Amino acid sequence: MKHYFIINPAAGQGEALDLIRDIHAVCQVAGIDHEVYETSAPADAERFVRSCCRAWEEADRTADTLRFYACGGDGTLNEVANGAAGFGFAEVGCIPSGTGNDFVRNFPEGDFDDLIAQIRGKARPADLIRYEGICDGEYVSRYCVNMFNIGFDSNVVDLTARLKKLPLMSGHLAYLASVAVMLAEKKGADLRVEYEDGFVHEGKLLLIAVANGCFCGGGVKGIPRAVTDDGLFDVSLVRNIPRRTFAALFPKYKQGTHLSDGRLADVIRYTCEKSLRIAPVRETMKLCVDGEITKAGPVRFAIAPRAFRFIIPAPKSETSDTKEIT
Repeated sequence: MKHYFIINPAAGQGEALDLIRDIHAVCQVAGIDHEVYETSAPADAERFVRSCCRAWEEADRTADTLRFYACGGDGTLNEVANGAAGFGFAEVGCIPSGTGNDFVRNFPEGDFDDLIAQIRGKARPADLIRYEGICDGEYVSRYCVNMFNIGFDSNVVDLTARLKKLPLMSGHLAYLASVAVMLAEKKGADLRVEYEDGFVHEGKLLLIAVANGCFCGGGVKGIPRAVTDDGLFDVSLVRNIPRRTFAALFPKYKQGTHLSDGRLADVIRYTCEKSLRIAPVRETMKLCVDGEITKAGPVRFAIAPRAFRFIIPAPKSETSDTKEIT
């Protein structure tokens, strides 16, 4: 088994770079065949992972396992998963060191910060969501690991990315400030949403999320029923409600208890789907894909069941030392 650690030096304001010494130390003691790769530009992680997988195939080593650990946030994990998708011998892990780190929150049984637990972890099949459409002026056909957001959530992510560049503004503080601003402005979206059963929503809405996982925004459990391997994605459409109403309900939305609130019965349409189409009523929409913002035209979404293998760190009982790790 070969282990690659993909480091995004920009993740978490440089936090991912702090892992390099520990990675080498643990792997050397354990005798692990490993390599650390620092990305240099957007899409570099995806390109590197795919090139490694193709070389593995050409070397006729498909009976062996190739592991990639995304050392960054959800955006880094997205790139690594896209590079590994389609290669059955590839396994993908995540050592969370970004701002949100939301996908790993779906697996509370794993200590994702423990390098030994990661190396000894087992991979299990997980779904991806394929999306196709025009994004930033170009046709794309890629995968999402965790969640798409349009409307309120996407606007919060966009503002957070700008605020956290300010002095003394941490990622969490920037997110809370962005929520406050967006609650005040209540910017939503104007969309046409076409469901597989024929239902169509056309017009303004507060937000819509298309999700494989439950969490976004650094722990907001807005899609509480999502399951990462059920062959479906969850869709939560929140209609255009008054600012005061949403502000009052936001604590429940953050905790994931909002679906049991009777006041939201006519406000939220929550379903599980295999496919969906979303189009802006006007020219473009702000689409957030695993925490990264793009300007998009019409986009089609389709579930890709068990499309990649995700590593769940081993339990503490199996990580007492670093010897005999395979």
